[in-house]
Amino acid sequence: MALPGNLRRQPANRGLVSHCTHHHIVVFLLTFFSYSLLHASRKTFSNVKVSISSQWTPFCLNSTAPELQPYELWNSSHLFPNAEEATLFLGTLDTIFLFSYAVGLFVSGIVGDRLNLRWVLSFGMCSSALVVFFFGTLTEWLHFYNKWFYCCLWVVNGLLQSTGWPCVVAVMGNWFGKAGRGFVFGLWSACASVGNILGAFLASCVLKYGYEYAFLVTASVQFAGGVIVFFGLLTSPKEVGLPELGADEDDRVEEEANRPLMGDDDADDDDRNYSIQATDMNDQPKAIGFFQACCLPGVVLYSLAYACLKMVNYSFFFWLPFYLSNNFGWKEAEADQLSIWYDVGGIIGGTIQGLISDVLQKRAPVLAISLLFAVGSLFGYSRSPNSKPINAVIMAITGFFIGGPSNMISSAISADLGRQDLVKGSSEALATVTGIVDGTGSIGAAVGQYLVSLIQENLGWMWVFYFFILMTSSTVLFISPLIVKEIKLLLHERRLRMLAE
Repeated sequence: MALPGNLRRQPANRGLVSHCTHHHIVVFLLTFFSYSLLHASRKTFSNVKVSISSQWTPFCLNSTAPELQPYELWNSSHLFPNAEEATLFLGTLDTIFLFSYAVGLFVSGIVGDRLNLRWVLSFGMCSSALVVFFFGTLTEWLHFYNKWFYCCLWVVNGLLQSTGWPCVVAVMGNWFGKAGRGFVFGLWSACASVGNILGAFLASCVLKYGYEYAFLVTASVQFAGGVIVFFGLLTSPKEVGLPELGADEDDRVEEEANRPLMGDDDADDDDRNYSIQATDMNDQPKAIGFFQACCLPGVVLYSLAYACLKMVNYSFFFWLPFYLSNNFGWKEAEADQLSIWYDVGGIIGGTIQGLISDVLQKRAPVLAISLLFAVGSLFGYSRSPNSKPINAVIMAITGFFIGGPSNMISSAISADLGRQDLVKGSSEALATVTGIVDGTGSIGAAVGQYLVSLIQENLGWMWVFYFFILMTSSTVLFISPLIVKEIKLLLHERRLRMLAE
């Protein structure tokens, strides 16, 4: 008994291996490291919060301020009367950055689908590097300290950094189809974690000379990366004469391999001929509209789920080094280096979970299981003893179960959503859909950073972790309709295979 085409499992790596060229490898590496550099510059800010807080508060209230600094010079940088208000302002800066980043993602996705992705990405990298230099280095060199100036710079930085993720996901979506997408994007989405590790490493190496040099190093490296991207990145296979994804109509295996996971498996084949865009009328399909993208199946549910999950993930990103220093009394450089283990867990988690989702050809059940384990790991980490080895192990486990699903939603699942049947043949939906998912996630993360600072100040760190557990559980709740649907499809496919045997 022959199985329907949409139920025949294809080897996850068959299309991937047979169509992989050196151009694919170059694109993978360039997009990987371009976003890694963007994240490295973001991570610098979270890694030097203790030093910045010390610089902005009176000498008598902290023990890390330079003892030989002239009083007049010290008084000019006295922005806050105590460390608590300085910490609250740092949380406010995180919120400002993420809100502007979220707004920028919605806009950048639309712009990326209408302009050259390489231009948008390189412009964002170079411009953001200059803003980071002004924020952390130039103001310290000139001894210019102003809260409103810091806020304005961080708004601009959020808008410029938002050009990165929609563009790199869209470029990857142009080059890599569904064949092995979970594994490829799971491995590739480690770029954010690698950027965090790189940022923490660079900051810890130069922090002894002053926090301004941490900003200087990461901004310089990011600017150089933007120049390399401008001259070296290929945004789609057609730029070098290679066929676009799904262009080979005679290759049935490739057609099946590029069939998106987010397609409606219950629809008739005739219904799948419908497309929002006329894909064969010209060489450059019209980009999908914002509201059309919002109406695509799964976009709203995954966006809401990602808002809760990114709130937790970015709270670790922004506050983990500060938490380790504040709660355990560890040195800032040691806390920066230890926080790397959270990202190591996220790298491994995203890759393994992406591979499992390729084998199952379903994403939601894998996410659900991981997030249920994440609740337990968060509870365990909240009670971690004052031991660096034990803390690092539990931190890595927590990163595995939180960072892994976060990487999947923001990369592989966003690509699935942007390449489903309703936009078949149009890569110009990828950046828009990615911007919607990541933008909604960033709004949740922005709200979360301010809440974290408030909860920590009034209730303590334990209640912060209870808040994380609530948000992680909400993530599962939002995607529960998709979980139920995909589990039913798995059971249905299993029954059909049993009948076929």
